[in-house]
Amino acid sequence: MNNDTKVIERKEVVIRFSGDSGDGMQLTGQQFSDAAALFGNEVSTFPDYPAEIRAPQGTVGGVSGFQVHFGDNPVKTPGDFADVLVAMNPAALKANLRWIKKGATIIVNNDAFNAKNIEKAGYSENPLADPAMQDYNLVPVPITTLTGEALKESGLDQKTIVKCKNMFALGMTLWMFDRTLEHTEALLNQKFGKKLDLAAANRKVLQAGYNHAGNVHALAVHFDVKHATIEKGRYRTITGNKATAWGLIAAAEKAGLPLFCGSYPITPATDILQELAIHRELGVKTYQAEDEIAGICTSIGASYAGSLAVTTTSGPGLALKSEAIGLAVMAELPLVIVDVQRGGPSTGLPTKTEQSDLLQALHGRNGESPLPVIAAGTPGDCFHAAFRAAKIAIEHMTPVILLTDGFLGNGAQSWKIPAMKDLPPITPRVAREGDDYKPYARDPETLARTWALPGTKGLEHRVGGLEKVNITGEISYVPENHQLMTDLRQEKIARVARYIPEQQLFGDPSGKLLLVGWGGTHGHLYTAVEELRAEGHPVSLAHFTYINPLPANTGEIFARFDNILVCELNLGQFALHLRGAYPRFNYLQYNKVAGLPFTVTELKEKIIEIITK
Repeated sequence: MNNDTKVIERKEVVIRFSGDSGDGMQLTGQQFSDAAALFGNEVSTFPDYPAEIRAPQGTVGGVSGFQVHFGDNPVKTPGDFADVLVAMNPAALKANLRWIKKGATIIVNNDAFNAKNIEKAGYSENPLADPAMQDYNLVPVPITTLTGEALKESGLDQKTIVKCKNMFALGMTLWMFDRTLEHTEALLNQKFGKKLDLAAANRKVLQAGYNHAGNVHALAVHFDVKHATIEKGRYRTITGNKATAWGLIAAAEKAGLPLFCGSYPITPATDILQELAIHRELGVKTYQAEDEIAGICTSIGASYAGSLAVTTTSGPGLALKSEAIGLAVMAELPLVIVDVQRGGPSTGLPTKTEQSDLLQALHGRNGESPLPVIAAGTPGDCFHAAFRAAKIAIEHMTPVILLTDGFLGNGAQSWKIPAMKDLPPITPRVAREGDDYKPYARDPETLARTWALPGTKGLEHRVGGLEKVNITGEISYVPENHQLMTDLRQEKIARVARYIPEQQLFGDPSGKLLLVGWGGTHGHLYTAVEELRAEGHPVSLAHFTYINPLPANTGEIFARFDNILVCELNLGQFALHLRGAYPRFNYLQYNKVAGLPFTVTELKEKIIEIITK
């Protein structure tokens, strides 16, 4: 750092990397967030993928982005608006300018702003010459050219050289925030393995970008973001999908059961299956089925045989699995169904987030087929939500639906790795040889039946998709028995409420307005309430993890507030669920269905509108 460099201290910064799908922006953003996390910052990320697999290059529809929010204080969202934008072409600039703060630094790859790319992006003239750009610190850099100069002696072909340009942009931003190169250099060595020439080329371009930033007058500013004061422990940056996989593995170990996942790949849930598949040494078995129905049916078979069974999917796949989920309800077998929600209906918006499947999770089966539904709140919480889902499934002998979403599954945060000894026990209800076993005899407290594993002497039994006689499990068409079994299955799920925590509040225990949310909106709702309370506004938050059954004290909490505002990324599915469970309260709604998470800004505006009436 030269003596002319100005250092500006900031408590938090939001940076967004954006370019074509082939520009490597996801890798660039992930490496920057890892560097920030290793430094000791709190981190939250938001990858934003194009919905089309092969969107035309240079168009707004093909733009891929990665947003990183890091700071010296708890960071709970990826941020509303960016302080820094790296735009690798005109389309990236056009797609993201609305999300950039006035006065922000915009680093553009000047080489990409040619007539062809400008037209593809929908501009009539070069946007860099627009007077509106004077509102920003615009830093045009010939990134492609400088990458070529750095590698002119490398012997690599031109196509390979151009692919390295994302490392130039990463080097510049690492210099800008005074982060070291060592972690990224180590990752490049690992990523390219024995391809030493590619590893060396990317390292060289990374260093070139770092050095160039230090010599450009427009970037003669360092942003100093101190490390956070965090609880002692071992941390890592983790995505929600990876955390879900790890939570399931931890649950299987606690329960002393093998883990089986039968799934069919679907965006944005596929990473869970892929992560589980690499942990065979932990007793994990995975099966990539030919379709969604086969995936869940193999898992039901594994559950019948005594495994902690899992199937993973997104909204369209959950619809296809519905009949088999009803079979698992009827047979009362433990099964975890992970639904990483995306925008719908039908195939909808594969790469965009939405809380679109709640009603499907609650009611999307024929007949009376109740099951527990829980929802993760943050990427790191996906670990604990998966663990809790498995615990409920095993101890209450029921399928459980775990709802995450694309925002959580692909997003990442700094996460403290828990110790196995600190996780609660999981106790399977397994029948033993010599027991007086009846398939549908029930525990008097939970109403859960006992799990008899095939091959255990004296425990021969049958379960299946037709109604059973109570206790014995024989097939039955008797009307009174069907009523009895339906009531028992419903009551069994209702009693799960006795074994889950009471609902917690953030803020005052009573007041004018209670904000209510569930699932992946947690960070934005919490931040909005935190900021409003700091400004003197009387607002509290109840954010729900347990959707069915609801916590036992839900009605008591609602009764203490004048207004209840339910905020969710759909047209009001949780509000409808609450109206059915607690009809005496008046529920206001704030809904967003844009394929994007809430912003803290829009939430605060809506809340102030209500409390100032």
